[in-house]
Amino acid sequence: MKKIWGLLFVMIIMSTLILAGCNTSSPNNATEGPLGGTGTEETSGETDANSETESDGDTTLTIATVNNPDMKIMQKMTKEYFEKDTGINVEFVVLPENDLRKKVTEDVALGAGLFDIVTISTYDTPIWAENGWIEPLSPMFEELDAEELEAYDMEDVFQVLRDALSYEDTQYALPFYGESSMLYYNKTIFEELGLEMPLEPTWEEVGELARTIKEETGKPGITLRGLPGWGEVMAPLTTVINAYGGSWYDMEWNAQLNSENTVEAVQFYADLIQDAGQPGAINTGFTEALTLMSTGETAMWYDATVAAGFLNNPDDSQVVGDIGYAFAPKMEKENTGWLYAWSLAIESASKNKDAAFEFINWATSKEYIELVGENEGWVVAPSGTRTSTYENPNYQEAAPFAEMVLDAIERVDYEQPTVDPVPYEGVQYVVIPEFQELGTEVSQHIASAIAGDVTVEEAMNEAQKLAEAVAEEGGYKE
Repeated sequence: MKKIWGLLFVMIIMSTLILAGCNTSSPNNATEGPLGGTGTEETSGETDANSETESDGDTTLTIATVNNPDMKIMQKMTKEYFEKDTGINVEFVVLPENDLRKKVTEDVALGAGLFDIVTISTYDTPIWAENGWIEPLSPMFEELDAEELEAYDMEDVFQVLRDALSYEDTQYALPFYGESSMLYYNKTIFEELGLEMPLEPTWEEVGELARTIKEETGKPGITLRGLPGWGEVMAPLTTVINAYGGSWYDMEWNAQLNSENTVEAVQFYADLIQDAGQPGAINTGFTEALTLMSTGETAMWYDATVAAGFLNNPDDSQVVGDIGYAFAPKMEKENTGWLYAWSLAIESASKNKDAAFEFINWATSKEYIELVGENEGWVVAPSGTRTSTYENPNYQEAAPFAEMVLDAIERVDYEQPTVDPVPYEGVQYVVIPEFQELGTEVSQHIASAIAGDVTVEEAMNEAQKLAEAVAEEGGYKE
């Protein structure tokens, strides 16, 4: 652990220096999405430190989060309900995902206490819990009375997410929304061309369909993320690698990024984008892909299940009623959908832990989901976290995709995400501290291959060197 901590501390300091000396307002920093945050850079009520936490006797919570549709609704609900009901003031610091991760990681690692609540994921939680950066929530739940425990109903939260957000059998974060991945397709385009989508397609079938559509219509047959970032292009691509029998490492922590199966998967992904994908793919993250799909400008899109609500929201989508769904494409490996949850945790350095727990309890509760459903529409109610949501007739009526999303999450093979056994947890990431930097660096080489600047083989040979260095320097490989 000391070697891991040393490397991570160096990464944090390097990130601080980079942020201090560089302009971070490039297009790539403003286009992130689920499993990669979303939206444009925006800061709302950021404080210089957490020392000024009280104003006229009122507690003020500072929450770091991403600017995606679900979080925007959370901010609105907070002002209209939580603040009025509790008297607790809430200030949000909203950033693109890459910037959020750098700023929050630096804050928790140094114990600065800039934020009370941080938006983190299934990837971060066990790592940060082990380092003592976030507070255990289980003892706080133990202090609730029977009525409060019944109202929250922890057993209603999907077990797979509770496990992923725990460390040593203790809950450290709670999911605000959860997701797997699936394939969306435009039924109108498919019907016009006489094409059919299997419920459980292979990537080869998807590739053939995409190329046919591009040839017949001139539109992208499929849209896939190409934007560099471990939470951007590496998310869908890693599930493709898993499907083809590849992995990041084998059981002895030997890097596998230039193995035959991994290279074949990356070559397929790059070729598919070049042959039938969207133009400017290396600038396409979740947000850009969502726009293409919701405006009918692409025939297929493989991405997060949380997008189903956005595609069926008449306020934002032009394809409501036109979207079909298929499970994450398979090859040698089946059940390749990813698992992810944007979740809320309390910084260990927070001076307002009781108020922070009150907020997290509210924002991840059945009550909150009901508020969103009744006020914003059930189609955009937070998804992928609770059994009761999928049993709710109002949600079932508004969300024709509900059963499909539930099945996708339940199918996730979190314990065995690859064909051959691997020594790490995570479907679309590797749960080690170094993966943030490793995944991002590897993604830059892959983006170069997608753009045609280098061959896939050249890109993956460079990626292999990076992965081998992490295994050796991190002390994973004996």
